[in-house]
Amino acid sequence: MIGRKLNNRYQIEEHLGDGSTATVYKALDTKLGRQVALKILLPHVRETTRKRFFQEATAAAQLNHPGIMSIYDLGEEGDHHFLVVEYVEGASLSAYVPTTPEQVVNLGKQIADALEYAHERQIIHRDIKPANIKVTPDGQVKIMDLGLALPKEATRVTADGMVIGTPAYLSPEQAQGLPLDLRTDIYSLGIVLYEMATGHLPFDADEIPALLLQQVKQPPPPPRLIVPNLPVELERVILKTLEKNPSRRFQTCDALSSALQSVQFGVVPASSTAMNAHRVTYTQTGSSTPRRSKPTIRILLADDHTILRKTLASFLESHDEFVVVGEAGDGDTALQQVLALLPDVLLLDLNMPGKGGLEILPMVRAEAPNVKVLVLTGREEDWYIMRAMRSGAHGYVLKSGDENELLEGIVKVTQGQMVLGAGVAEKIVGGMVNSNNKALLNDTERHVLLHVAGGLENPDIARHLGLSQGAVIETLARSMNKLNAKDRFEAALTALREGFIDLNELHDL
Repeated sequence: MIGRKLNNRYQIEEHLGDGSTATVYKALDTKLGRQVALKILLPHVRETTRKRFFQEATAAAQLNHPGIMSIYDLGEEGDHHFLVVEYVEGASLSAYVPTTPEQVVNLGKQIADALEYAHERQIIHRDIKPANIKVTPDGQVKIMDLGLALPKEATRVTADGMVIGTPAYLSPEQAQGLPLDLRTDIYSLGIVLYEMATGHLPFDADEIPALLLQQVKQPPPPPRLIVPNLPVELERVILKTLEKNPSRRFQTCDALSSALQSVQFGVVPASSTAMNAHRVTYTQTGSSTPRRSKPTIRILLADDHTILRKTLASFLESHDEFVVVGEAGDGDTALQQVLALLPDVLLLDLNMPGKGGLEILPMVRAEAPNVKVLVLTGREEDWYIMRAMRSGAHGYVLKSGDENELLEGIVKVTQGQMVLGAGVAEKIVGGMVNSNNKALLNDTERHVLLHVAGGLENPDIARHLGLSQGAVIETLARSMNKLNAKDRFEAALTALREGFIDLNELHDL
């Protein structure tokens, strides 16, 4: 084709590349004296492909935006059907994989703004990926390929249930062949942002069916597990775009653009206005109406019982205000994910492989002080309750408790309240209000029991209080006798319950 002139106007100069359905050439529009690109449809393509090819012209002709490739003409000569489109100098977005967080924000915001323009005109791209986006020498993003774009009024040329698009960038609803709305592009853009930020795709498999299953079922690895110094705010934005349930993603590209803009200024809290103000409800026709939504509470689940953890995740996700951002089956993974994701609430089991909940709890409190820790366990023994509260847990709820009690507890700990579930509260605070009998224990006995409640052993208590170990043992024996307790832990818990020592003193140790 080099050297040929189509329609006695477009002088073909250079071969630019080949796609699955068309070959692209650089050409000179001799009538207007400007460089253009020609997309020439390959011969013998299927009729549905031919229809999609011309559908691109219909879709792109409606759009006039600096971030979207312009279409100039639609032509044919002999057996050659072609589109005349804007010739864009620059590099593919693939050249920015990976790139700096600043570039992720800058380029991602431009893409979101361009998609918002298309979405306002009810055009869904359906194939957002780095190969379909260019960056000009002056840093301007151009969305290039509208071959799968679906205008609102277009006749659908693929059967219901047919998967179309690039597997690594498909939304879960695309992967399942479900009806699409504008939020499918937001998910695909989320994969692009993830890849730019980390240099890796969030989902990867040798077989396409396995890859599609990952898109539908598997949560993405937190980007900060790959790039530890990635800004937390940017990670939160990326993970929100990759929510499997479309209602939990950004609901418009404008909302995504605003959140990215906030990242530039370092102001995207976990439940920011930018991330929640644009939640909408989509009707079957794809139109949307704004609705108010509760602030999202981001939860990390740490429990070694997989079935229980998955069931709990599904239960929490059925409530709009909760989003499960990660799961862990052992203490080491739980700690790693807490530091990477910085959830609002960590639901923490106490007995897990490797480091247990009690072991990582002080580390979480020290290294992620803004993460609220709500212990969710089957252990109701006095010793576990005291150790957990001493280690900084914001609440202690039993797995045998009511579901609504758990939901209420999660909300309360995010509000800064201490939560004690049914059966736990009675152990710790039962009788406290009515107790006026502190004289039963002397100061030494009270201080010894306070340190027992804090998890200290006898040698440490002796050192802290300046007593001999023999004196500590004698003091404990007297206290156990006075409180009718069978061991040191029951004595300490009884002292808490009766008001001889209190939780404030416990946290001040």
